[in-house]
Amino acid sequence: MNAADTHPFLEMRNVSKTFGRVQALRNVSLDVRLGEIHALMGENGAGKSTLMKILSGAYVPDEGSEILIDGQKVAINGPMAAKQLGIAIIYQELALSPNLTVAENIYLGRERSKAGFVDRGAMNAGIEGLLQRLGATFTARDRVQDLSIAERQLVEIARAVHAHSRVLIMDEPTTTLSERETERLFALVRQLRGEGLAIVYISHRMKEVYELSDRVSVLRDGTYVGTLDHADITPAAVVRMMVGRDLSSFYKKEHDAHQCRGRTILSVKDIRDGGRIQPCSFEIHEGEVLGIAGLVGAGRTELARLVYGADPKVSGTVSVDGKEVHIKTPLDALDAGIAYLTEDRKLLGLMLDMTVSENINLGVIARDSLPGGLLNLGRAKKRALAAIQATGIRTPTPDATVGGLSGGNQQKVLLSRLLETKPRVLILDEPTRGVDIGAKSEIYRLIDKLAREGVGVAVISSELPEIVGICDRVVVMREGHIAGELGGTPGAQPISQENIMAIATSAASREAA
Repeated sequence: MNAADTHPFLEMRNVSKTFGRVQALRNVSLDVRLGEIHALMGENGAGKSTLMKILSGAYVPDEGSEILIDGQKVAINGPMAAKQLGIAIIYQELALSPNLTVAENIYLGRERSKAGFVDRGAMNAGIEGLLQRLGATFTARDRVQDLSIAERQLVEIARAVHAHSRVLIMDEPTTTLSERETERLFALVRQLRGEGLAIVYISHRMKEVYELSDRVSVLRDGTYVGTLDHADITPAAVVRMMVGRDLSSFYKKEHDAHQCRGRTILSVKDIRDGGRIQPCSFEIHEGEVLGIAGLVGAGRTELARLVYGADPKVSGTVSVDGKEVHIKTPLDALDAGIAYLTEDRKLLGLMLDMTVSENINLGVIARDSLPGGLLNLGRAKKRALAAIQATGIRTPTPDATVGGLSGGNQQKVLLSRLLETKPRVLILDEPTRGVDIGAKSEIYRLIDKLAREGVGVAVISSELPEIVGICDRVVVMREGHIAGELGGTPGAQPISQENIMAIATSAASREAA
């Protein structure tokens, strides 16, 4: 970044926003420079979205708030005003018209015409060079409905660049992208930074923030906490700013692994699926948190689905409390005391158009039905209220629709439903994916509480600090089989990120050889 770029292009000063009696923002300030990626972080409810909606013209700030572009005070009283000032926003839910072509979406509202008719030929020609510059593999004539999510996101970026935007806001852009698509997006974001755009990047993912950002600003409870330069960005520093406490407190265990660990609850012997999963054996004890680690594609989720009966096994046995159980369906697993939290809560877990109460009660409401098969709605309401309090679900009412909650609260609703089944074994697949730091901490405390109560918990996670921080013992998978084990007994190889990666990448076996 050259010296001229150290001056703010965008400044937001003392920005406040009140909704009725709720003050969502209080005197927040933010400055962004041309040619930088400026990350904006904070827990759900910290005010990030409200601040960006003010910048993009969706909300009007309270009196006394100031926004300056290139040193000049401006009034952003609507989305069109924001666009005219060179501000573009790409939301998580992409705002494209799928039935239109790429060119028609990019020119939407600014169509070229000839003799009173839309000149599609000129529009197609007008963006082909831009698409090539951005590395698009599709053409201006392709319909958006035929593109992948990553390609549609590129159309949004192309639209912003084509409109000569100087400030580009990206809200959780990698949520639905694969690892390879994420890498391509990062390369494009860096390219745009090199071309002089000011990029505001909103993300919960510390790895992304560290890898991409030149600076990071943090909001907490609707207020501005501070800004860090790249050299000062560390997970501990950002977490401390976001939640007001040290990172070490997130992984603090109140359960004593040696005292809590009791007899074997779950025993899996030589289970396999005839495909990716080779014969796998492991155990989970009472009061133990078992980590299941490995690289993407190692077979962690596939193994869990075999145990739970979501996928058919070819051979192997599953025993609960020393007794073999025959699991062919997830219902069989629940009856045996095994519950499974899917890694895709929206597609495979929650009923997003149903209420919080309905989702919590979904697995158990039939158990306490009234004579004649009528649902006991009174008991269901009490159960929902108790679960909301126990897991800290933030919802205006039990009758609120789950789809309207934040990712962390949706995850706690799904966890509450599973806990109502009173499982002996709880398998959690990526339990903190897509949730903010505060919700992660609450989920960790819940896992610790379950261990103290004697539940056997298995945690599948791609976040190695999470595995190291909360697990008592770890099995590491590689290419469809369990390649090694860490921790659990005195003298065992300790649980660490280095040891996990050594087994996951076969480095340990190469060194032994």
